[in-house]
Amino acid sequence: MNVVLASASIRRQELLERLYKEFTIIVSDFDESSVVYKGIPEEYVKELSKGKAMAVCKNINEPSIIIAADTIVVYNNDVLLKPKDEKDAYEMLKKLSGNLHYVYSGITVVNTYNNKIISESVETQVKFSDLNDAEINEYIKTGEPMDKSGAYGIQGYGGVFVEKINGCYYNVVGLPLNKLKEIIKRIS
Repeated sequence: MNVVLASASIRRQELLERLYKEFTIIVSDFDESSVVYKGIPEEYVKELSKGKAMAVCKNINEPSIIIAADTIVVYNNDVLLKPKDEKDAYEMLKKLSGNLHYVYSGITVVNTYNNKIISESVETQVKFSDLNDAEINEYIKTGEPMDKSGAYGIQGYGGVFVEKINGCYYNVVGLPLNKLKEIIKRIS
């Protein structure tokens, strides 16, 4: 059966290669701003991932497994999306400095052959060390924070700020592989 990743994320593509050697990439045109955050991160990311998966389903004409994901960072119940600019990245990193925050990923897997849809979420706790302004500004200069929720990438330079995690590392990267593998078993 054809496997489709509904994401342009290089990180998700690299992670999915651990489960599938061959898959197709179809970037979803789902309007994420149509989903309103109502204070429950688990539901929010599931709704985002389901919207992405269903948007891609419309373009599929053969039996396929469609995989969609969305990842957010939450601090004090505020969702920290991708920073708008360097100032926004600085403010996010300053908030996370020395603090515990949560990373949530929603995963939706659709089997178009049997019309099964499973949407679930994964939570990981992340504790940052204390960061000074120089460390934050040097990190921002790398450009890495600009396309990542919460303004950091644990798999890149931002990983040096992570004091500890409780939960799935790959969730923080953007695709919780263990949960995805379990969902695929259930949906096939």
